[in-house]
Amino acid sequence: MEHFPVMKLFVILFILGLGQAIGQSERSLVREGNSLYKQEKFADAEINYRKALEKNKELRQGPFNLGDALYKQGRFDEAAEQYRIAATKQQDPVDKAKALHNLGNTLLKGGKIPESIASYKDALKLNPNDADTKYNLEYAKALLKQQQQQKKDKKDDKKDKQDQKKQDRKKQDQKNQDQKKDEQQNKDQQKQDQQQNQPPQQRKQQISKQDAERILEALKNEEKDVQKKLRKKVPARVRVDKDW
Repeated sequence: MEHFPVMKLFVILFILGLGQAIGQSERSLVREGNSLYKQEKFADAEINYRKALEKNKELRQGPFNLGDALYKQGRFDEAAEQYRIAATKQQDPVDKAKALHNLGNTLLKGGKIPESIASYKDALKLNPNDADTKYNLEYAKALLKQQQQQKKDKKDDKKDKQDQKKQDRKKQDQKNQDQKKDEQQNKDQQKQDQQQNQPPQQRKQQISKQDAERILEALKNEEKDVQKKLRKKVPARVRVDKDW
């Protein structure tokens, strides 16, 4: 059996012990984080998971657990990012499907329904028999359909209101036109009634300028005709006694 010098042996043991201490520290942080998570101390659990990942960035369960802690705090965008990382790190199809399932839940909570449907479908490709994922997928599809119907109804309702406003404006315009027409007719009728109720002499004085000019012109023409007739008449001969 080969013997190592005392100093060399001490260095080897120190390195091995340090590696073991680091490994235990990661696991202890994760265990403590899990314990805090069960106690619903999600912010404290998040701190432990982040510390564990700082010590070992390749820790497979780290992003998944961190995503859970963030999800419980309602930080859906951050949680979604951790689930994406977890899905890339997992080698086992079932574990990867779990990460994608949780990613779908997070996207659904964040209102990103089409993206959540895609994530559920990806999870089912890896684990087709997962009943929870199937249920969530159908729920997300129904929610998307309902959302689309609501948008359509809202759009139709907006169009109906616009059409109704147009009809109301058209009716109002027609009403205004009819009212103006009635007012004008009333004015014309009142004017006509006033003229009929006036004495003939007063009505004669109210002859319009155009009518007066027309009458005057007719009188002039009539006078010219009389003068023409007089000129055409043969004058009577006057007998003159002859001067013898």
